Amino acid sequence: MTKTKYRSVFTDATDQQRCENFEDYWRFTQGHSGELLEEEQDLSKKRTTLKKFQQHPVRLKTPIANPDSFYRNYVELVDDPKTLEPLILLLCAIYKFARHEWVGIKAAWDVTPDMAHCVALEDKISRVHLAEEFCHVRLFDEMLKTCGLEQVKWVPLSPFKEKVYEQFPKLPGFIIDTPAFVTELMGVTFYCHLYRLFDEILVDEPEVRDRLKALLDEITIDEIAHVGQRRNFIGPLGIRVAQSLVKPLYTNFFKDIPEVAEIMDVKQMIRDGLAFDFNQLPDYMIERSWIPSYCKTPSESQQYQA
Repeated sequence: MTKTKYRSVFTDATDQQRCENFEDYWRFTQGHSGELLEEEQDLSKKRTTLKKFQQHPVRLKTPIANPDSFYRNYVELVDDPKTLEPLILLLCAIYKFARHEWVGIKAAWDVTPDMAHCVALEDKISRVHLAEEFCHVRLFDEMLKTCGLEQVKWVPLSPFKEKVYEQFPKLPGFIIDTPAFVTELMGVTFYCHLYRLFDEILVDEPEVRDRLKALLDEITIDEIAHVGQRRNFIGPLGIRVAQSLVKPLYTNFFKDIPEVAEIMDVKQMIRDGLAFDFNQLPDYMIERSWIPSYCKTPSESQQYQA
């Protein structure tokens, strides 16, 4: 594990540092994700990675005894969650988290200029970022298939929530940049807790456990970079506002996924978000991801090598 190599993600940064880091992030993402495939909302390297997983599938040795319990609850929870098996709660939580992400990126994709019409570097970065998020939904879908759930459908949220997601990316950057950063941070803290749950819940299914971890790694490595990238949009005042938003945004978001409270400690996720400084992430993830220079200590000033 890394040891005090990095500073808090809430560390202040000058305008010049942020400008330099946008350029550095752009260099990173070109090597990391590959060519943007606009029509498919995909990226060449991400597509290759997913195909490798699909060409070598892993499935539960002991199938879910009652898959109907998942299909009955995965869109909206209708059963008492305390009557559901931990694996069902886990898979429902994964689907519902990914579903929110899917709805949000669909709305943002529609209002973000395509690469041919991007002028600012920040717009190019955002376009690739959204394509990476579409790739994440495909990886989440592969997680569910790994657990034998082949009939999952990605369905819209309620009309009101859909409208909120639709309008959010149309707001000015000074309004959306701070909550967008906090949601990326929430993703990383959620994935770290999810990773540990795989060990607890899939102790008798080591092959599936390891496959789910491998799929989640691909998502988390991107999301670590997204945390730094979204932080880079925010100035000194905004980063203070971001700290104040961690608790209410985490709390309200996870209220909409009641399974999370049954299998995770939301208060601990909030504490992890507020304390986030990259140091508790495994080295193999850090090596494949990106961290802003101002979140590195002097000994960690080396730049990403594509």
